Amino acid sequence: MGAHPKYEFGYEVTDHHTGDSHYQKESRDGDKVVGEYALKEPGGNVRTVKYVADQHGFHPVVHNSHGNDHSGADHGHGHY
Repeated sequence: MGAHPKYEFGYEVTDHHTGDSHYQKESRDGDKVVGEYALKEPGGNVRTVKYVADQHGFHPVVHNSHGNDHSGADHGHGHY
């Protein structure tokens, strides 16, 4: 029996000079990974992606501060 993988990490970048702003945080406990990341796009939209990856695939939920939110399809069969 192998080791039980477990970790947490995160980072954030904010550069007022260039306008760059983004972050990511993620945790894993066994076969389940949960995380989110966000970035400020040209034009001011902030795109936030929250996701879960487990034995059933990768499941992202995307939020845009300017609208156009959507959920991703199940990507658990070798597709990204």
